[in-house]
Amino acid sequence: MTKLRVGLLFGGRSGEHEVSINSARAIAKALSAEQNTNKYEILPFYIQKDGRWLGGEVPQKVLETGIPILESEQSTPEGHLTSNPETLSKWQSPSEVAQVDVWFPILHGPNGEDGTIQGLLTLMQVPFVGSGVLGSAMGMDKVAMKMAFEQAGLAQVKYKAITRAQVWSNPCIFPKLCDEIEAALGYPAFVKPANLGSSVGIAKVRSRQELEAALDNAASYDRRLVVEAGVVAREVECAVLGNEQPQASVIGEITYDSDFYDYETKYTEGRADLLIPALIPDAIARQIQDMALQAFAAVDAAGLARVDFFYVEATKEVLINEINTLPGFTATSMYPQLWSYSGVSFPELVDRLIQLALERHSPS
Repeated sequence: MTKLRVGLLFGGRSGEHEVSINSARAIAKALSAEQNTNKYEILPFYIQKDGRWLGGEVPQKVLETGIPILESEQSTPEGHLTSNPETLSKWQSPSEVAQVDVWFPILHGPNGEDGTIQGLLTLMQVPFVGSGVLGSAMGMDKVAMKMAFEQAGLAQVKYKAITRAQVWSNPCIFPKLCDEIEAALGYPAFVKPANLGSSVGIAKVRSRQELEAALDNAASYDRRLVVEAGVVAREVECAVLGNEQPQASVIGEITYDSDFYDYETKYTEGRADLLIPALIPDAIARQIQDMALQAFAAVDAAGLARVDFFYVEATKEVLINEINTLPGFTATSMYPQLWSYSGVSFPELVDRLIQLALERHSPS
């Protein structure tokens, strides 16, 4: 039986570089599991933080150790460490790229799940796991995402989309912008860059002073911003798997001891807990699953996605928060755990995602 060569693409130029490495290590382990080892051969490719693609020995070393290769550590495109920077070309692809039968990109954040790498893989004319250019871009940009949800009739929190130009405008315009935000959303509110993942640049604000500072900070990360009204609610999530006929998992809940689910809480051990299944009424769980599938279709997602919701227990209201088309993929991440509880093991999940990629690429 001929093995499919899976191009495991990880690392990347975003602030979630280390998270990507951890996800890739878990996927590599799953591909090496007994039920997959005779089907797949792993070809790892590591993108350094400066954008250099590496194949061969170095990606394998990163998978084994979990330690990123520093930009100061020069490498050849074939993945051999070298002290001669003349051998490097930032966008030169390793020769092993031509051997890949199907790509498994696990690049979180900008330049990884925003449609950019998906466009490149599309041009390669090789199947790849996950959403295409449109689904990835809409799933990354919170403004476009919210507009798609609104068009699909999905209930969500009140929000206001603004731009960096509005924030960094003259002293007469900025106060008026803050007046409009206060009138439309009130306090507390959340200020977010539109195109960053893992809660980077997000702030909870309760006063005019905090609002002004948060807008200025978020504008330093992105030219598109979104401000959302705060809501007292439980944070629940649903995993989606499939292409044209996707399935929804059981519902999970995130609990944490901080003021909100920020970057530090998300990635500090012991600060957040995942409860699967969430202790919610069956009717609410079914509503969340239905809304997750609607959101998946609204942004034209494919393969996988995790959809996050607010459940306002006092009013039994479900509000969609966002969709993540390339969620964290470690063994302890919410997405694979939701499927594990739903009866799909981690190795089986990875196998199904690869088969979905092949199915979507097939012309028939």
